[in-house]
Amino acid sequence: MENLKSTRGELPMGKLCLPLILEQLFRILVSSADTVMLSSYSGTAVAGVGLMVQYTFFLQLLFSVIATGTSIVLAQYIGAQKSRAELNSIAHASTVMICAVAVLLGGGVLLGTRALLSCYTLEEEVRKAALEYFLIFGGVGAIFNAVSLLQSAILRCYGYTKEALFVTIIANIINVAGNALSLYGFFGLPVLGVKGVAWASVISMIVSCVILAFIIKKRDDVAFDMQGWRETGIWYYKKILSVGVPTASESLSYNVSQIVIMAMISTLGTHAMSAQVYTRTLCQYVYIVAIGMGAACQIKTGHYVGSHDTETAYRKMFLYSAIATAVSVSLILTENLFADQLTSVFTREESVSSIVKTLLRFSILVEFGRSLNLIWIGGLKGAGDVKFPVFYGMCSNWGIMVLLSYVLGLKCGMGVAGCWLGIGIDETTRGIVMIFRWKSRRWMTKALV
Repeated sequence: MENLKSTRGELPMGKLCLPLILEQLFRILVSSADTVMLSSYSGTAVAGVGLMVQYTFFLQLLFSVIATGTSIVLAQYIGAQKSRAELNSIAHASTVMICAVAVLLGGGVLLGTRALLSCYTLEEEVRKAALEYFLIFGGVGAIFNAVSLLQSAILRCYGYTKEALFVTIIANIINVAGNALSLYGFFGLPVLGVKGVAWASVISMIVSCVILAFIIKKRDDVAFDMQGWRETGIWYYKKILSVGVPTASESLSYNVSQIVIMAMISTLGTHAMSAQVYTRTLCQYVYIVAIGMGAACQIKTGHYVGSHDTETAYRKMFLYSAIATAVSVSLILTENLFADQLTSVFTREESVSSIVKTLLRFSILVEFGRSLNLIWIGGLKGAGDVKFPVFYGMCSNWGIMVLLSYVLGLKCGMGVAGCWLGIGIDETTRGIVMIFRWKSRRWMTKALV
């Protein structure tokens, strides 16, 4: 059978990771715009939609089980120049699984959201906003959200990160425009409120699915033909889940640990909570570089390992890590230099501003460690070494980050700065452990092909 001729492992790192970084930046900017637009419309709308954010995150996390597993397996198959039929089998298995999960979750949202909201004590307007938003976005939109996530993951594995970025920009522009029309009644249109915002998100995802399908069809080297999907072997399903489930478990553990730390900080008062939120907002513009490069490292390492060029993967990762860490540290140092100007964007209260400046100094350690983490874990996962970083990460999240946040922040009286220091120690020690794992070369025995 004819092999797919691929040189995707030879793609320059800059060409692969720059669109991923820009995509992260664009998502953050659009998310900020959504919040501002909703807040200008109604405080109850913000509260209702904000309440459901944690549940939309969990939906996204379950979809990412398949999308992440697919990207890791597919990258190695592409690097190994497997036949088009085998690459198609991965697309078959992932599409069937993600559609099945989306239908089940979407149905659960449509049938169970009212019961879920009955567990909360809410004002009627807040309850109505939460119900409208989640039924439409989480229920009706589930299938389109899931499929577009998978399509983007597959395109990126073939090196088409620029195309995925283009679709993200188009979809989010549609989303923002739909929000404006729904909330402000331009051109004499009725003001639809939260319901219109939810439908704008669904429409943007439908457009995303259509454009991504068109791009995939036009790229001859992308194997994504659903003909014969019923004959796909169960082995492909198991392989995708074997790497997707642990990865999602780690993400779930990390985010739950962040919720616990935020609960600790909430006991320190409103000023501490505000400072934490402002600092995280500033830091997200720093770690988008490490996120983008980490995703690119996962793809590149998968290509190298799939083509049995593990020595090149071994050497390149040190270079990638050095660049990402240098950029992250430079950005956080820059934010510290302009701390007065940056904090003034959020608050004029001197007590809050002082805490933010302290947290930004601790963020030098946090972002240094986070950069190491995202890059080296991306490389290990791309190589198929999933279980070790996931298991160690979960132990570290709770045994170091949460524990030290409690001890330093609450017991030792350091306040929110102690919690931030606990996060920094966790990120840095975890990153160092991942470097030693890479240097041990044990990941070379974990290839999926």
